[in-house]
Amino acid sequence: MTLPAEGGCRCGGLRFRVTRQPIVTSACHCTGCQRMSGSAFSTTAMIPLDGFAVIAGTPVIGGLKGPDIHHHHCPDCHGWVFTTFDEARPFVNLRAVMLDDTAWFAPFIETYVSEKLPWAQTGAPHSYPKFPSPEEYPGLIAGFAATLKES
Repeated sequence: MTLPAEGGCRCGGLRFRVTRQPIVTSACHCTGCQRMSGSAFSTTAMIPLDGFAVIAGTPVIGGLKGPDIHHHHCPDCHGWVFTTFDEARPFVNLRAVMLDDTAWFAPFIETYVSEKLPWAQTGAPHSYPKFPSPEEYPGLIAGFAATLKES
């Protein structure tokens, strides 16, 4: 991804800027993401919290709401743009398709393949029935970082 990168919702009312490379990219096949995205899976670029900023508009919380997860949507078109978490997870799960330039994006991992539609293929090199275990993330993050250095 060329930095800084920008993007926004469908109507353009909510805009954001990314100033740090993703930690990892993914596609989630869970039925919740299918319903939230209106598609076979959601796309994610996991961005360090200090590398993400809303630059126009004010997001509203929709979808899952709780003390440790917040789905942020445009208040006008209601597009699901990003997800934030509790303080223990200092990153933003950005819906990668909301970026103005998505040509660089490919999922490195895919999650919840136990719920994926039979025809949905992502090409991700790592697949998990649900989510990777916490112990697997350091290796996945290092593996993804290596792909960034190769390109």
